[in-house]
Amino acid sequence: MAGRMRFLAWLMVAICLFPGVTTTQHHAGQPMDNTTVGGGLQEPEVPEVMFELLWAGLQLDVMGQLHIQDEELASTRPGHRLRLLLQHQVPSDLQGAERRLQQFQNLRKGPPLSPWDFERLLLTGLSCVYRLHKAFEAEERGRWAQVFTLLAQETLWDLCKGFCPQGQPPSLGPWASILDPFP
Repeated sequence: MAGRMRFLAWLMVAICLFPGVTTTQHHAGQPMDNTTVGGGLQEPEVPEVMFELLWAGLQLDVMGQLHIQDEELASTRPGHRLRLLLQHQVPSDLQGAERRLQQFQNLRKGPPLSPWDFERLLLTGLSCVYRLHKAFEAEERGRWAQVFTLLAQETLWDLCKGFCPQGQPPSLGPWASILDPFP
């Protein structure tokens, strides 16, 4: 189980390295929800900065909030921004994650996600991995795993827009058995 969790976390971190793919074509405008971080809409962090912040590791506290483990990195401007994103833009409970998933599924037929929405998609998936790892009951772990799997599928859908044959959904392929919450 720990190896599977580590794999899922690395999968989301690896996906974070490729957000530029979605910025080649995206709709102009506000993020999915019109809230802003830090007083104004900002460009998502460059992948290298986000990777460094996530590489340091996140910690899920008893209140259900994710925090950057490396205090020095957490004190930087990108660290503050990530902390705000994790606190205000990433759902902290299963129902919120399911609602966010539904929002992304509703956008599947449209143009690629904006960089802001894509960042939130990835961070929501990463949050699911941490919450899955901390879940006590098998049913709760199964639901978190299901939401994560569907968020990973939505990530592939978005990355595939404009590249995959029309009407053919991207597939998790051999990963699907690894991500299956009920082996």
